[in-house]
Amino acid sequence: MPFSPTNLPDLLDHGFDAVIDVRSPAEYAEDHVPGAINLPVLDNEERARVGTIYKQVSPFDARKLGAALVFRNAAHHIEAALSHHDGGWKPLVYCWRGGQRSGSFAWLLKEIGWRSDVIKGGYKSYRRLVVDMLHRDRLPFRFVQLGGYTGTAKTELLPLLAERGVQVIDLEGLANHRGSLLGSMGDQPSQKAFESALAGQLCRLDPARPVVVEAESSKIGQILLPPSFWEGMKTAPWIEVAAALEARTAYLMRAYDDILSDTAQLHAKLAPLKSHRGEALVSQWIGQSAAGDKQALTRSLMEDHYDLAYAKSMKAMSPTVVARIETDGLTPAHLDRVAADIEATLQAISI
Repeated sequence: MPFSPTNLPDLLDHGFDAVIDVRSPAEYAEDHVPGAINLPVLDNEERARVGTIYKQVSPFDARKLGAALVFRNAAHHIEAALSHHDGGWKPLVYCWRGGQRSGSFAWLLKEIGWRSDVIKGGYKSYRRLVVDMLHRDRLPFRFVQLGGYTGTAKTELLPLLAERGVQVIDLEGLANHRGSLLGSMGDQPSQKAFESALAGQLCRLDPARPVVVEAESSKIGQILLPPSFWEGMKTAPWIEVAAALEARTAYLMRAYDDILSDTAQLHAKLAPLKSHRGEALVSQWIGQSAAGDKQALTRSLMEDHYDLAYAKSMKAMSPTVVARIETDGLTPAHLDRVAADIEATLQAISI
């Protein structure tokens, strides 16, 4: 019988030895079940070719060609990627909607002797469960936002908290973006892939314990926080980290050195701020960058842009700040102490 989970935790806790996504590489790259490997039975070009024949010639001719390609590719996977598995191996297979691609591949694996099965409804069923969790249902978690001015090392505190057993979600890590104008860290995942990664992490958390997330807007780069998660964040209490401007400047120079050193990219990112901060100030920043004065540039960016934006945001949101943790530095030793204070705060206030 096809594997038919009714919720996302049940799907992710599937109990199979492996999950195989037999869709094309392009479909897999956009999004896939967490942990699934891609063994396409039709590659991108073959899938397009079969689809064209289906529309322009006939469904029969398309199925005939598709079957030949599917079993040819399946044979290659059995001889290569799957050749080391013994007879007790139990794989779970899926395609777009649990149709011919996954059914054919799972049947062939079963004929060999492996205990294969398919996800009923394929990727579409999985995606529906993700949407139910992140777009429709109310999340059962108690979030705590970690706030503070730019440069207070909030992102770096998250793994330190995790090492202490605190439940955390690194939204910027999942989005591959630092969450600010200068925050790009390369290509971001698709919206669907971000939501899959987020949902996968949520399924591993204990709803009885608080979950710390860095304070963010509803958009990180090009990624939108899904509605259910954003609703949980909006009502979450805050723990705010505070540090002097000098300490924040030194920290941000280290953390953003890659962007500060790439003057061409930096100038392109600064240019749009002319409409917000004025042409004179942006010209000053570009001049400081061109002169290699990273310290003056970083300090001014915080004083004249980031700090103003943070203060405006705090005024608009008026979050409930349950604790404010001050530090006189942002070195690893300082951050370890801040993490300890945050852990103690979470326990003391019973969030």
